[in-house]
Amino acid sequence: MSFHRRRYPYYNRLRRLLPLIFAVSLSLLILFALLSFLAPPPGDSDRLQPGVRYASNDPIKASGFRVPRGGGRSDRDIWRSRNAEFFYGCSNASNKFANAKAVTRNDRYLVIATSGGLNQQRTGIVDAVVAARILNATLVVPKLDQKSYWKDASDFSHIFDVDWFISFLSDYVKIIKQLPLKGGRIWIPSRMRVPRKCSERCYINRVSPVLHKRHAVQLNKFDYRLSNKLSDDLQKLRCKVNYHALKFTDPILTMGNELVRRMRLRSKHFIALHLRFEPDMLAFSGCYYGGGDKERRELAAIRRRWKTLHINNPEKQRRQGRCPLTPEEVGLMLRALGYGSDVHIYVASGEVYGGEESLGPLKALFPHFYSKDTIATKEELEPFSSYSSRMAALDFLVCDESDVFVTNNNGNMAKILAGRRRYFGHKPTVRPNAKKLYRLFMNKENTTWEEFSTRVRSFQRGFMGEPKEVRAGRGEFHENPSTCICEDTEAKAKAQVESRKIGKKNKYTSKDAAVTNDDQTEEDEPDWSEPDYEEEQSDLQDRGLYNGTSLDYDDPSTSDEPELEEMLSD
Repeated sequence: MSFHRRRYPYYNRLRRLLPLIFAVSLSLLILFALLSFLAPPPGDSDRLQPGVRYASNDPIKASGFRVPRGGGRSDRDIWRSRNAEFFYGCSNASNKFANAKAVTRNDRYLVIATSGGLNQQRTGIVDAVVAARILNATLVVPKLDQKSYWKDASDFSHIFDVDWFISFLSDYVKIIKQLPLKGGRIWIPSRMRVPRKCSERCYINRVSPVLHKRHAVQLNKFDYRLSNKLSDDLQKLRCKVNYHALKFTDPILTMGNELVRRMRLRSKHFIALHLRFEPDMLAFSGCYYGGGDKERRELAAIRRRWKTLHINNPEKQRRQGRCPLTPEEVGLMLRALGYGSDVHIYVASGEVYGGEESLGPLKALFPHFYSKDTIATKEELEPFSSYSSRMAALDFLVCDESDVFVTNNNGNMAKILAGRRRYFGHKPTVRPNAKKLYRLFMNKENTTWEEFSTRVRSFQRGFMGEPKEVRAGRGEFHENPSTCICEDTEAKAKAQVESRKIGKKNKYTSKDAAVTNDDQTEEDEPDWSEPDYEEEQSDLQDRGLYNGTSLDYDDPSTSDEPELEEMLSD
């Protein structure tokens, strides 16, 4: 009995506390339910760097800003270039350009040894045809670089349709598959180099006398060895080679077209992104991305391969727009340009520095994220996987066929594709204005999403692959083949008249239609008369990451080092 008496007061006290405990528990449950209801969906923000959050609702001010899932743009078609229908590729020579049979000397043979990766070699092949025409020589099918950084054993016929190449250009340049025998023996041509950007006069003065004496000459390290300033007929020949004569082999075309078909099955439109965030690329650029001592050690170890590469100031490199954007920055730029999270992206890239940690923010913004390795089986890619140039050719085809192509640096593949997409209808090609975007990204914590997206769209004017956004003759010809792009002025004038008529008609039915379609076009096109014209134009060339640091290929002391420009190929 004494035991029960001692315990009885304890039970009374517990009984009095039960309602209070129940009330507190219920309050906590209600609070947690409200927080769960108001919180954004999990997943996206969990994988992102602090400071920027991705939400399904409208942008609101946070520690940085919150990025909407939708693109939120309705003032223009984000999948096509404005006024593109009035421009077309035109590469036919004039009547003054004589047939190859009339000008080719039977005792002159030109052999070309290209340099670098697929697209760097492509520029060499294109310019080799023009060089042979200047020299009135027979061109031997160019040799591909098999000993460089890429170590790809493919020859010309493994990548390009050699018979098509020879037959298609037969009216312009005589081309043969190999040098004829000389006195029953293999003919060893005289070897030499020409300077970069060698003009027509340069070839005539330097190479023609050797051809006249030796009859067969091999030009080594042949890439970017032809001037941008040539006669219109020679420029059009460049386009004829690049956009019509150079056709990939059937196996590459078949697999590449299948990759495109699979992307189209997933979505009506898709973006192709040449990410260029590989360790080698970052090491060469001399840029720094906040990875601490670990990043500095890793990239410095790679950088030692170039003994003559001077050390750049990373902050200065970024400030001058010479560094690739991070994957997250690319994603933010695309969202600001109007591409929502439902957009499908094909990524052409090698090993990304930082792996999934670097890619996480981009995938959070664009979860429909693909590459050739995810939309094709290992067995399908097996015939190509041991050859870097053939794998690069597959990416080239998908990027070329994409509705929008985004390049993260102005390397060889970017230049070739930018020019090709201009020639075939000015399909949108987005090149980050890295010099201006850098300042915006550095200060994104102090702005709203509305301000950020507005400034991105402003900075990207003139960097979207639209007609006439770059003056004729500016930049590399392979990137801006202005001689080979013609304008249908009659159709454009007719469309402008019809646009004005529609505008006048709508003026009486809607107050919002006071601005005609033509006026909107003029308003949105780049105004190159603005004070920023020179800065905008210089940005086109500044984004070549090796500007001012590339080695002279004619210097034999550098022959044992990996070619610097190979890092800018694919």
